[in-house]
Amino acid sequence: MNISKQQLLRKIPSVDVLLTAPEFSRLNDQTPRQVKVEALRTAVDQMRKEIVAGIAEDLDEATLRQSILDKAEKYIDSTLKFHYRKVINATGIILHTALGRAVLCRRALQQIAQELAGYSLLQMDLETGKRSVRDERIESLLRQLTRAEAATVVNNNAAATSIVLNTLAAGKEVIVSRGHLVEIGGSFRLPEVMAASGAKLVEVGTTNKTHPRDYEDAVTENTAVIMRVHPSNYKIVGFSSEVPLEELVRIARARDLIMVDDVGAGALIDFSRFGFEYEPTLLDSIKAGADIVTSSADKLIGASQGGIILGKTDLIKAIRKNPLARMVRVDKLTLAALEATLTLFLDESTALKEIPTLSMLRRDLSEITQQAKNIIKKLSRADLAAEIDHIEGFSEMGSGSLPTQGLPTRLAAVRPTQIGADELSCRLRNYQPPIITRTKNEQVLLDPRTLQKGEDKIVIEALVDILKP
Repeated sequence: MNISKQQLLRKIPSVDVLLTAPEFSRLNDQTPRQVKVEALRTAVDQMRKEIVAGIAEDLDEATLRQSILDKAEKYIDSTLKFHYRKVINATGIILHTALGRAVLCRRALQQIAQELAGYSLLQMDLETGKRSVRDERIESLLRQLTRAEAATVVNNNAAATSIVLNTLAAGKEVIVSRGHLVEIGGSFRLPEVMAASGAKLVEVGTTNKTHPRDYEDAVTENTAVIMRVHPSNYKIVGFSSEVPLEELVRIARARDLIMVDDVGAGALIDFSRFGFEYEPTLLDSIKAGADIVTSSADKLIGASQGGIILGKTDLIKAIRKNPLARMVRVDKLTLAALEATLTLFLDESTALKEIPTLSMLRRDLSEITQQAKNIIKKLSRADLAAEIDHIEGFSEMGSGSLPTQGLPTRLAAVRPTQIGADELSCRLRNYQPPIITRTKNEQVLLDPRTLQKGEDKIVIEALVDILKP
């Protein structure tokens, strides 16, 4: 290490000296001492590394001191600021996994705020005063909406699949088409989930074609389950075919096997009526005779994240008794949000209007176009360092729902002239609240479909702040 670096390192004040610095104490008088100490230690350590690496050179003592204090301020800000906070989704991806997936409906938020602020009813029968089943109310609603004999709920659909297979097929064989061996978000693959459950995977057919005889020929005395997995995050098109659920049910019943249907997104409404390709609904699977049906609780239902399990009463009872049930059970917040959302489905027109996922999905293109034009009009008046226009585009459902089915939309396209599109996107992400966008062809793209009420104004203010010459 050269002499100048050693001299610079010796100029670094101690943490105790910095802690009592008037400018630091004044700004952070409400900050816990432990946080301030850790912030200064981290800042000092970072400055030492920068000096050794040659990044910080020729700094006088005052500048060095201020740089450390600035780093400490940033550390304190990031430590005390809520990480799980509001962001503005301008991407047009309705179920954005990185942004919390489904937007909760107003009724769910009201129920959490009003009914769960203190103690709340969770596992007590008010008539008898005895302990009850935690998800009894959810079961009642799901039975009414799907005509299933029984139901339970766990913390996500992967957990639902795992506990179902562990309960019904641990140490036994489960027959699945090769075309259904999906990989879901976070690189979780069905074969791995199945292995963790203790079930033995038996692959049949090929990636693009599976026939009834493939299932029939694979059955052995150790087979327990035939499983269908709806490939909700991709499509196989062209020279392909798969066995209808009704036929799989027939094969399973003829051989005294259990038919499990994982429908993935878990629609309670047939969206083909609105111009989308058919997606299996929970009710359809129950009608077709599946013994167990699993799905997500958010996605096309629009509630909080969870895993729904529907099916025969004796099978649901067995699943509830599995020791894993306690490990994957949901808490009062999830149950409250799910209850509030499911009650809206008791009247379909109300659900389509009040559940944000469904209302965004069905937004009229003319309405979105007008919103995009209004944003462009207001930005154009601000005389920004950018070229601004509206262009055609597509929104996405996201999170493995309605794959390959782009939703026509109108985008507000901003091409900055003094900074790059990536830099503008970064500054928007670091705005308060953060604004998440898409970038393409050196343009920042804003999709009004996923903007919530009042957010247009915030987006416009942010762009004006950043791009004003």
